[in-house]
Amino acid sequence: MENEDDPKGYRWETEYEKTWEAIREDEHGLLTSSLEEIVHKSRRKRLLEKKNLKLGMMRHLYVIIDTSEAMLEPDLKPTRYLCTLKLLQKFIEEYFDQNPISQMGMIHTQRKRAEKLTELAGNPKQHISVLQNSAQMKLEGEPSLQNALELAMQTLRFMPTHTSREILVIFGSLTTCDPGDIYETVDSLVSHNIRCSVIGLAAELVVCRKITKATQGSYNVVIDDSHYHELLYNQVSPPAATSSTESSLIRMGFPYHQSKSEGKPSMCMCHLDSKTPHEGFGTDGYYCPQCNSKYCELPVECKACGLTLVSAPHLARSFHHLFPLDCFNEVAVSSMEPGKYCFGCLTTFTEQTVYQCSVCKNYFCLECDLFIHDSLHACPGCSGSRRQ
Repeated sequence: MENEDDPKGYRWETEYEKTWEAIREDEHGLLTSSLEEIVHKSRRKRLLEKKNLKLGMMRHLYVIIDTSEAMLEPDLKPTRYLCTLKLLQKFIEEYFDQNPISQMGMIHTQRKRAEKLTELAGNPKQHISVLQNSAQMKLEGEPSLQNALELAMQTLRFMPTHTSREILVIFGSLTTCDPGDIYETVDSLVSHNIRCSVIGLAAELVVCRKITKATQGSYNVVIDDSHYHELLYNQVSPPAATSSTESSLIRMGFPYHQSKSEGKPSMCMCHLDSKTPHEGFGTDGYYCPQCNSKYCELPVECKACGLTLVSAPHLARSFHHLFPLDCFNEVAVSSMEPGKYCFGCLTTFTEQTVYQCSVCKNYFCLECDLFIHDSLHACPGCSGSRRQ
């Protein structure tokens, strides 16, 4: 959806590009984008919406990519499809950085059909490699939103109830060619607690709005590539845990690592079905503590015994979702004592509003506030006081 505070319009509403209108001069004489302020406000608003909410640690997400003729449009440079592939690679890296024990799969739809690009897996390199090889894919025909949702639901509905089941649709077409009633598919998504979000690249569609509203997902239409990147970044954080999310004990294994100079060479389980199986042959790898199967990278679900294999840092990086950091309080600079500076970057305040931690009472600028809540997940002022 278009931001009400944003004077710019959608790409499909403009006759030609006015790139000079997105540039303005700040108080220091530097050129900045007028979209930065909108992005910061939206990120701050998103933090306030998730205040005191318990988030899920384990996620299962399917990304549905529209690969129809509509993705050849050049309103996102160079084309919608190539811009999507570039931003998705960054999204995958950020997704697994913030959700290391989660899984992701990809589906594409064209010629009224839907096919899987990758299965649900926790290895980001696998997904990025497939995206890079898909740059030369031929874009043709119409997409089928119903077939893509049905294909994703066939796998997600069997996922355990203590994990979140999510679908992210990147849709560039204004039409969808479906074999049946798509609203029956929507009812099935709701019954299986599958959350569906849509990012539109053209214009708002009624069917997408109804799907996201029924499944409690989000629906947005991009303004430009910067806004597109921000919408994808909003999907990195897990959704709030619902009342239907069960709490259960999960068996996990912490595999031991064996170097190249130890043991006998063997084939790893993750390269058995690969076109280049020789890459997984060797002595180094992670060995399952239950069945002794070998894997190249973590986290992964053991194909032999089904045990989830993780490392201690993976669990530590996911723990903050259960107890998210509280939002800082907004404080007007005019009400502060003179000489105050940002506790994070040690710069003097130039904004009209700064942010104060309610525990350690230290002040932070907007950039540090967003970095602390999005990446660090711990207040540096509180952490420093504990050590003392």
